[in-house]
Amino acid sequence: MWKILALGAGLALASTSVAMAQPQCDQRDSVLQVLQQKYKEQPVALGVTHNGGLVEVLSTGNGTTWSIIVTTPQGMSCLVAAGEGWRAMEQVALDPEA
Repeated sequence: MWKILALGAGLALASTSVAMAQPQCDQRDSVLQVLQQKYKEQPVALGVTHNGGLVEVLSTGNGTTWSIIVTTPQGMSCLVAAGEGWRAMEQVALDPEA
């Protein structure tokens, strides 16, 4: 998880951020509420890390802005990256033998 947080922090500092560049942390519900109220962002993708963390991508309906948050198993979420121009990719079926 630390690798993801370090990478995310680096991305946040390197990106043209809509939100603050430094990671902002709070309880998950509070972070989601701020991103919804301030930027109209909703979760559009998520994944679970090997140690039980939750990585979520949030975006506006038209992709104007996006944010990435990482939530610990204890419920603490940190904003690790944010930007503009989110584009969803078409999902491709995975080869079950791969």
